[in-house]
Amino acid sequence: MTAPTPPFDDELRLLERGELGLVAQLHESSNLALALDATLGEDYGWAIYKPEVGEQPLWDFPPGLHARERAAFVLSEYLGWHIVPPTIVREDAPFGVGSLQWYIDNDGTHYLQVVEARPELHKQFERMAVFDLLVNNTDRKSGHVLIDEHDHVWGIDHGLCFSFEPKLRTVIWDFAGEGIDAEWAAAVEPLIDDVPAEIAELLHPAEVEALQRRAARIVRLPFLPHPRSHYQYPWPLV
Repeated sequence: MTAPTPPFDDELRLLERGELGLVAQLHESSNLALALDATLGEDYGWAIYKPEVGEQPLWDFPPGLHARERAAFVLSEYLGWHIVPPTIVREDAPFGVGSLQWYIDNDGTHYLQVVEARPELHKQFERMAVFDLLVNNTDRKSGHVLIDEHDHVWGIDHGLCFSFEPKLRTVIWDFAGEGIDAEWAAAVEPLIDDVPAEIAELLHPAEVEALQRRAARIVRLPFLPHPRSHYQYPWPLV
């Protein structure tokens, strides 16, 4: 299965209109997650499906994590960073409304296994750290960082993002204290005054305002923070 290519028109069309079939359940997931195949004419691909009905109740996030998965993709594309695989919200999926995200074919290698051995990927890892700071990612485990056949680094599992409370929790602390690339800060800056309409519709107004404050922080203080406690590391790490 080939890696998706921006602007992801073919992948998004297949996710939106394809006939869906069950491939497998992902048993290691804390919420119900299923691998589906999608067929539309001669086009074929796999997707990861996370239905709302399969979510475990959380005290700090309301039901409907699929909206955050979609918002993360829309934001990644708005920035031009292509970090999040093509992701949609689909109402007529097998178990009702949920997120459908294009499956990234990979060999299972993840962040903690390669961060020291592959310095050529460090700029992509740093950019992901900036993205996580911006979206307030609460769950950047090492296994949520995938590397495809072309050495493009992808981030998955963004259901626990965009809280209005500071909740950054990640394994990507190797670049703490490093300056944020001026090009990345420039991409983030327009969010201070204007958040794309679809993102605003997917989030609570307080979360949109918090997103704008985090964008302002990145522009005003363009460096990656240091962890303040062990609570800012996810568990398990992978």
